[in-house]
Amino acid sequence: MEEQKSALMTSGPIWQRIVFFAVPLFFGNLFQQLYNTADSLIVGKFLGDTALAAVSSSGSLILLLVGFFNGISAGGGVVVARYYGARDTERVKRTVHTMVAFGLAAGVGLTVIGVVLAPQILIFMGTPANVLPQSTAYFRVYFLGSVAFVLYNVFVGILQAVGDSRHPLFYLVVSSLVNVVLDLLFVAGFHWGVWAAAMATVISQCVSALLCLIHLLRARNEVQLFPRQVAFDGPMFRQVISNGLPAGVQTSIISLANVVVQSNINAFGSSAMAGCGAYSKVEGFGFLPITCFSLALTTFIGQNLGAGEIERARKGARFGILCSVTIAELIGGLIWLLAPVLIGAFNDSADVISYGVAQARTVTLFYCLLAFSHCMAGILRGAGRASVPMFVMLGCWCVFRILYITVAVSVVPSIRMVFWAYPITWSLSSVIFLLYARHSDWLHGGQPAAV
Repeated sequence: MEEQKSALMTSGPIWQRIVFFAVPLFFGNLFQQLYNTADSLIVGKFLGDTALAAVSSSGSLILLLVGFFNGISAGGGVVVARYYGARDTERVKRTVHTMVAFGLAAGVGLTVIGVVLAPQILIFMGTPANVLPQSTAYFRVYFLGSVAFVLYNVFVGILQAVGDSRHPLFYLVVSSLVNVVLDLLFVAGFHWGVWAAAMATVISQCVSALLCLIHLLRARNEVQLFPRQVAFDGPMFRQVISNGLPAGVQTSIISLANVVVQSNINAFGSSAMAGCGAYSKVEGFGFLPITCFSLALTTFIGQNLGAGEIERARKGARFGILCSVTIAELIGGLIWLLAPVLIGAFNDSADVISYGVAQARTVTLFYCLLAFSHCMAGILRGAGRASVPMFVMLGCWCVFRILYITVAVSVVPSIRMVFWAYPITWSLSSVIFLLYARHSDWLHGGQPAAV
């Protein structure tokens, strides 16, 4: 019962509940980013530019396929948070077992899609012929672990929904260390190639998923998992889908737009692919506070609205936005200054470093806009209005981004025109979210949507 009370975010100092929840999220995502980055660092140093380009070119495509299911898992977490805040134990249990059933089915389907369609999709993206074989090998091995990837995100979504961000942190620390050790062993020691880097990631993800599973099996609260009860509950599954589908579509559509961006980067050659891939790993660290506050706000808003604490939810939303925007801009400025050193850690090639630094110094000073948009999306998802961020980001980060790149690169065939797609579309979404918050959002007196 004490663990249960400590996980509730409906009482106590608002700043303390949000920050204490966000800090473990930050370190957990930090370790996750570290083991994602380990692939690129070790591959770039030991296997060369082409291998690094192969790993980098797979990133957007992986996010496209995995992101949809992760978005639905996040939607399920909102449902759990709302019922947990309302102290509706029975519905929490039914939602948890429905989410696990979904994770198993989605993981199997994703494995088939990723393994079978890898070459066709990579060719469609314009992956250079010299990079294609290694990209295909990396992609196929990575997706052999789809069940573990999806289930891990389902488990973490459940734990975070009830205010537990500490245990996912511990499990990620363990899996990150496993990944780095296996990367060094497989790639640097055995020289097995880029597929071995993907295998190291798959094994480490299986470790973290297994640790989460054991925790849920041993839990002594509403989220305890009983294997024989894992099944699709119709009413709960409809709620998970209604809350998660917009987030899943949003993530996938944005990833699709980024696949288009990656295709344009590919046109500038393997050095551009490697340099921009290196920057994307650095960027992942810059995004950490943005991601953490967005997730913390979703849980905080969900629990408090479930408990009827509307004014407390509003105050928490404002505090979270302010913190996220401020920290993101400070980190963006730091990356801008240190870009040559950070990109150079991945590869010594002057061309690779030049491309990576050019992208960093185009986009990093606009991280505050990215933070605002993500926080607003997290708040609205927690309030049961997931369709709003979906449409905003679909319009700005997908449709407009693709139109901009198509026109801009044809007029000025420079890779910098591709880089500017990000700050321009972040600015547009921020303006729309700001107008929504000022004039029609529940933050100013309206009622949130019901679960």
